[in-house]
Amino acid sequence: MSRTEVLQGLREMRFSEIHDRFRRGRLSALEAAEWLGVSERTFRRLRGRYEVEGAAGLLDRRLGKTSPHRIAADEVERVTGLYRDRYSGWTVKHFHERARERHGVTASYGWTKSVLHASGLVRPAPRRSVHRKRRPRKPLPGMMLHQDGSRHLWLPALGRQVDLIATMDDATSELYSAFLVEEEGTASTFRALGEVIGRHGLFCQLYTDRGSHYFHTPRAGERVSRTMLTQVGRALAQLGIRHIGAYSPEARGRSERLFATLQDRLVKELADAGIATIEAANRFIAETYLPAHNRRFAVEATEPGTALLPWTGGDLAEILCHQEDRVVGNDNTVTLGRLRLQIEPSPLRPHFVRATVQVRRYGDSTIGLFYGHRCIGRYQPDGAPLRHDRRAA
Repeated sequence: MSRTEVLQGLREMRFSEIHDRFRRGRLSALEAAEWLGVSERTFRRLRGRYEVEGAAGLLDRRLGKTSPHRIAADEVERVTGLYRDRYSGWTVKHFHERARERHGVTASYGWTKSVLHASGLVRPAPRRSVHRKRRPRKPLPGMMLHQDGSRHLWLPALGRQVDLIATMDDATSELYSAFLVEEEGTASTFRALGEVIGRHGLFCQLYTDRGSHYFHTPRAGERVSRTMLTQVGRALAQLGIRHIGAYSPEARGRSERLFATLQDRLVKELADAGIATIEAANRFIAETYLPAHNRRFAVEATEPGTALLPWTGGDLAEILCHQEDRVVGNDNTVTLGRLRLQIEPSPLRPHFVRATVQVRRYGDSTIGLFYGHRCIGRYQPDGAPLRHDRRAA
């Protein structure tokens, strides 16, 4: 005898006993229903069927019938084949979104997940333990941004790991900027800040780790210096943006969760698009991936409005660059590594010998020379003068 037949027999015996007590007036309909663990309405329905049909009236009416919502077997084969042949390794959620978008799959996420689990192509995720309460989000976009880098095999065809620099809004989880570089550092931070401020506006706070391009830490493991600023710290101070350093991985939870999502989804999206170079990947990220990511993962801020302000402070490149002071030599030149920058005649003064000037190195590797707020020269990366330079007022 099968387990189903045993359970059905026990159900019949229990119902028969309770029905007999009800018929003799020893139990009300409500009490009988409670004994059976069903509603009073269900008990009355089963009682009517039992009195007319006997034990057969207790059988489930759905037994032996095909569900009207059942999906054809060939669709099961198509979905499992699609996952196995093209999207192996994708999460079920990611695969379901792509299958609906590009392959005409109309089945629900729950059905897709159950089919992939039953086929053994996807293993059910382990149950999560109770998580500590997360820090509340900022109420307005632009109040706080998270910036971080993640070194990973983003492009398997490239054959080496590179860094992804991502900048995200705390209030909405909107990804404002993301791009690949060979190595994270000051230049990549300036690039990300330029993209965010140029497209979205000036924000209030930047939350980062305590990497050496973000902060000076006099002693390892101790608090960062607020007086010895890095180039990034100096630029943020000029922009009026408060810089906050994280002191534990848990403090950067939103960034960590973002990169977990990106390492799962972005890698697969880049591979599926057949992208093998950093330049092509960055175009794909900016034009295709970021809009789709934000539609899927960005949330509404808890308060209306924004803390982002349009940038009206002039050329951002003059702030988001490497700046250092140098003393002009006796030959009216400035030495910068192996380069010797010749200062051309200027209406400001006869010469600049022994004067302190500021050297600015920009993201495109060109160089600017400033005396106070006035530009006195611009140079190519090899030190040759740029003849069509613009002069600051």
